[in-house]
Amino acid sequence: MRVPMAGPGLAGNLTSEIREVAAGEPVAVAFSGGLDSSVVAALARDALGAERVLLVTVNMGQYAYRRGNAIVLEMADRLGLQQRCLLGQARQHAVQRGGPACNRCAREIKLGMVKAAASGRMVLTGSNRSDTWGQMGLRLHDGYYSPLLDLDKPQIRELACELGLEIPRIGEHWGREGCKLKHLLKPLINPDYHGRAVADANEVLLEVLAQAGFAADLANVKIVGPLRRNMALVNVQPEPPDALKAAVLRALGELAVLDEVWFVEGPVRLVVKAGPALAGDAAGRYWVAHGRLAPDFAHPIEVEWKPSPDGRLHTFHVLDAIPF
Repeated sequence: MRVPMAGPGLAGNLTSEIREVAAGEPVAVAFSGGLDSSVVAALARDALGAERVLLVTVNMGQYAYRRGNAIVLEMADRLGLQQRCLLGQARQHAVQRGGPACNRCAREIKLGMVKAAASGRMVLTGSNRSDTWGQMGLRLHDGYYSPLLDLDKPQIRELACELGLEIPRIGEHWGREGCKLKHLLKPLINPDYHGRAVADANEVLLEVLAQAGFAADLANVKIVGPLRRNMALVNVQPEPPDALKAAVLRALGELAVLDEVWFVEGPVRLVVKAGPALAGDAAGRYWVAHGRLAPDFAHPIEVEWKPSPDGRLHTFHVLDAIPF
């Protein structure tokens, strides 16, 4: 299959390719309302007609941003496409019990549930070179088709402009937004404690920033610490004024599921326990530190790895954070 090149006319080239690959048959799009899936949905609509495109969204319940839920409906309406919503929160609890596992969540829950709901339709995804799932995936495989696989985020933004798409932001991250659970950096053993902490803290942070009219490029609350203690690390870029920081800390301090709250205001050393598989995988540890953790922190991080023989820990667990 040909590899699309960035530049003028890319939308037309991809539209033709989708038409060829789908052979005129109806398709389903794994749809989050974000940049990647919205571009794929628009291309599929233009290639096949709106009546042959079904948007399927897997909603993660308390881990879905309220603004994100609104954006899904808003973008489906703008695109003029039918949309179906599935609930995946219960399955997420099972997957994340062994530690943070975003790729497994994407593969087993989001894409798996979309494929089941597609009822035989080919599933189009927004996987691309800017996400790790895209870097490891295939363009066309096992009923999944990723037309953007060979593109990066700047190229996809160019595509959105070419298609006349304006994608609303949640406010979490300038480039990749979505599930709040990715900010839980330890196993999800108790949803009412660990899960509620990451869900409520991240919603509260965005609410306080929005009320102050503060536009953040990055805004999240990372939940770390031992299983018995929720430590909340607040990351905001650009750095907010002191009065706004104080307002954020007051609001987060009212959440009973948080035991400690502080702003990341400089470099941080993370003490991270690695499960048996990750402990023996140097490349995997490098990716966790530099690809998974560092991009979501407001300041540089260092990682101090501690191997764990506990087979119940499938990935990693951030035990502590120490400013330096």
